[in-house]
Amino acid sequence: MPLAGSCCGLGTNSPFDVTQGLPTLRQPSIKKIAIANPTHAPYGRAAVVAMQHFNTYDEAKDRLVLGENVSQAAQFVESGAADIGIIALSLALAPAMKDKGTYWEIPPEAHPPLEQGAVILKSSRHEESAKRFLEFMKSRQGQVIMTRYGFTVPEPR
Repeated sequence: MPLAGSCCGLGTNSPFDVTQGLPTLRQPSIKKIAIANPTHAPYGRAAVVAMQHFNTYDEAKDRLVLGENVSQAAQFVESGAADIGIIALSLALAPAMKDKGTYWEIPPEAHPPLEQGAVILKSSRHEESAKRFLEFMKSRQGQVIMTRYGFTVPEPR
């Protein structure tokens, strides 16, 4: 299973040692590699750049299985539809997946930064709840949770 803040990983009974990093993708026994679609998904674009950084893209490109987004790429790995994948670190660390395989975190210099953001829409019917949620996310407790799931929390301005 598993790019986030980045990583590479796989399913429970996999014979692949992802601790060797993206060069693991060179193994011919890996038939399907799940990533988000790089045409429209930021994690997919970052996955391609990371594979190019480690000179594995040309060997892997014909075995890529594209999810509509990074969550679907993770589902491909979790379900066994793909042997291995590059997904968000936050997904690899989430309770639903953290015990289902191993992962290797792709170094930040190997791909463009994947920045997340949040806004409250003017049309929100729950503006006060949204404001409280954003305040929680900025709080120490919210930042601890974000860090636990592999996100780098920006310094306060």
